Amino acid sequence: MMATKKLFFLFSILLSMVGIKALAYDIAVENADGVTIYYNYINDGKELEVTYKTEFYDSYSGSVVIPVEVTYMNRALKVTSIGDRAFLYCRDLISVTIPTSVTSIGNEVFSYCSSLPSITIPNSVTSIGDYAFKCCYELTSITIPNSVTSIGKEAFYACRGLTSVTIGNSVTSIGQKAFIDCSGLTSVNISDIAAWFNITFADKFSNPLNCAEHFFLNGVEIEDLVIPNGVTSIGGWAFIGCKSMTSVTIGNSVTSIENCAFFGCRGLISVTIGNSVTSIGKEAFLDCRGLTSITIGNSVTSIGNYAFGDCYYISEVILKIENPFNIENEVFTDNTFCNATLYVPTGATDKYKATDGWNKFVFIEEGSPSSISAIDNTGAYEYKRYTLDGRVINNSHKGINIIQMDNGITKKVLIKR
Repeated sequence: MMATKKLFFLFSILLSMVGIKALAYDIAVENADGVTIYYNYINDGKELEVTYKTEFYDSYSGSVVIPVEVTYMNRALKVTSIGDRAFLYCRDLISVTIPTSVTSIGNEVFSYCSSLPSITIPNSVTSIGDYAFKCCYELTSITIPNSVTSIGKEAFYACRGLTSVTIGNSVTSIGQKAFIDCSGLTSVNISDIAAWFNITFADKFSNPLNCAEHFFLNGVEIEDLVIPNGVTSIGGWAFIGCKSMTSVTIGNSVTSIENCAFFGCRGLISVTIGNSVTSIGKEAFLDCRGLTSITIGNSVTSIGNYAFGDCYYISEVILKIENPFNIENEVFTDNTFCNATLYVPTGATDKYKATDGWNKFVFIEEGSPSSISAIDNTGAYEYKRYTLDGRVINNSHKGINIIQMDNGITKKVLIKR
């Protein structure tokens, strides 16, 4: 007995010395085309998922056709999943055929498959994992079918060859930085605008502007947005950076506008927030620099910080709220507080003057403006910014900023913070 234990111990040491690794797969089956695919048993051994060989890379190259079903040891097993890291670092992989039996694409599945030019995701797939296509530099287009409900974080990170994305109408969540650094992306195709509002966008980006520039900023080209009745919430980041958008009509069913929903929509000139809306999230209209007129309905009970931050050209804020609530000083810019006219319901002036935040407005009037103020920068963008003594600066600075618009108009803006 003692001798047997010694032999087992010595054998274990020998295995560790020669570097033998446990196999990462349960079975390996060769296709009719000669390509061997590695699988693990899942769902109590009743189904299979595709996996790698012994390393996270170089298990596959060329063209791989994943079968619907595999027969092994006289048992027919359906292939229902592509497991985590299955094709990770397979830099010589040029095509993969995914069968309609597959319902999930795991984490890091195709990460760093730098030669993969295209892939078709079948209508059976319901989820795409984190980092699934990260750094697939040759990938030029992707269609997310209607069956998919979630796209993981950084799923298409640095897919710089990606020029178009089609998103199906069942997606309800898009993870953090899902399309960040997709610098070639020029179009996002949406089949159902109502379904777009059901998507929850991760709102904890380390660099929101970067994410905007590489996905929504260049992606969703919308000019006149009409939000249909039936939509109850405009999700966070839903229309971030849609520069072409000039007007928004919000249906009566919408009750909330979430964080950063219209962040960076610099072509937006005016917005009317209907009486059904009760909350406006933080940074909801941040950096909407073309915005001149805001109308807020009578049901709003909260406005998040910086909701209208960096909107330097607002000339009028029309409120229908009878009993004002406190707001943070950063909801609007100092320039708005100092120069815009706040229109309040008849008889409510004293209430607003006694309410934190609203009492920072220098000009408060009752009723509504007799006519819409003339808009002299329709869709114009900031071209250059100067200090009062004529020095060119890249960002706003405390004090007087001289701003030259791309339509020739020059403005003076006071920045107090």
